[in-house]
Amino acid sequence: MSVIVNRRQSLALFGGLAGAAALPFAPARAQDKFIDLTIRGGQFRPVSIAVTPFLGDAEGPNRVSGIIAGNFRRSVFLTPVDAKQFPEQIANPDQPPQLDLWKAAAAQFVVTGRTGKGPDGRMKTEFRLWDVTSGQQVAGQQYVTDPNNARRVAHIVSDAIFTRITGEKGVFDSRVVFVDETGTKDKRRKRLAIMDQDGANVKYLTRGEDLVITPRFSPSSQDVTFMSFGAADPRVFLLNIETGQREVVGNFPGMTFAPRFSPDGARVVMSLSQGGSANLYAMDLRSRATTRLSDSQAIDTSPSYSPDGAQIAFESDRGGAQQIYVMSSGGGGAKRISFGEGRYSTPVWSPRGDLIAFTKQKGGSFGIGVMRPDGSGERILTEGFHNEGPTFAPNGLYVMFFRDSGGAGGPKIHMADVFGRSEFAVPTPAYASDPSWGPLLT
Repeated sequence: MSVIVNRRQSLALFGGLAGAAALPFAPARAQDKFIDLTIRGGQFRPVSIAVTPFLGDAEGPNRVSGIIAGNFRRSVFLTPVDAKQFPEQIANPDQPPQLDLWKAAAAQFVVTGRTGKGPDGRMKTEFRLWDVTSGQQVAGQQYVTDPNNARRVAHIVSDAIFTRITGEKGVFDSRVVFVDETGTKDKRRKRLAIMDQDGANVKYLTRGEDLVITPRFSPSSQDVTFMSFGAADPRVFLLNIETGQREVVGNFPGMTFAPRFSPDGARVVMSLSQGGSANLYAMDLRSRATTRLSDSQAIDTSPSYSPDGAQIAFESDRGGAQQIYVMSSGGGGAKRISFGEGRYSTPVWSPRGDLIAFTKQKGGSFGIGVMRPDGSGERILTEGFHNEGPTFAPNGLYVMFFRDSGGAGGPKIHMADVFGRSEFAVPTPAYASDPSWGPLLT
């Protein structure tokens, strides 16, 4: 797979803020060329980018330029130039930087900008992206919003720059819902929580009275579905993040678990346990009509829709051990796609449609991997004592999962790119598991 860098002029406008406008830049013939970043083997080289301190940007965790550089540091495709190597200080971000100096510092792109409060108390942030090779400004944008949105502005700017350079959608203006875990291992308190994709801005969605697991973000709304263990049988719930409204998804006899939304957010597919078996059911969230999708004496669970909604990947032990199967989203016959050594579980379809991520257990090792929807091209991204629960970024280029190193500790969230080049820990206040990456907010 290749990422094509398109340098032809194009600017994206982002909604959700008080205002956004493009900053003018001059056309350049050099922008008509393409750069092909091949990401296989030893040919891959990330694009080097210098994010200079924005004029008026205060020090602290909400420093806009610092958040942008941090996003790029985890992006794999872009790598920030060390600030110690900066050849100049930018006094006027409206003027071109001395690009010959930046070229000598091995920067391919330079970001300049300013931020600060206006007379009306609102925060105005603007950036310019300079191509060192062409010597031209290739992108520019300004945003006016409430000062409390400083982090979001930084993420939106990061997405704009990432897209402008790589041609791929960014992922930085997105959130992750997860299970926050506190307490000793034999008495663990589990709460639903939500955070920015970089681990900041954590908010708790439940109080921890009931055990919660497997939260899943809706791809089309601010809803989350999850499984809760209360006084009765475990149930699948639907929770609106903004209003806090919570409701049971169906009233089935037996235990419902492993819920996941359809791509349009109109349905939830889940597993219903009755007797010694578990089968898959889909529920229309408007009519509450339920359709049975599988009919076996095995354990069918962890369903995940393809991005076009036409197919469902799921795990089943119908062949004697956990493996991954694919079937029509309307139910019917299923085709096994996993044939490597070990057991396969927790499949999740990439929003690009090109890959299915999974957990693979072989001996005492748990790996996170990806394969094509027909089962070919299996690639293990990471493995260790206990890795589980992959979830794709909105652009399909990254996977989050959780890892428990064993002992008296607990799980923590990590992320890796789908090519297995880099892995990063995602900071959380306490132990954390079951991440689910939500859609872009813009």
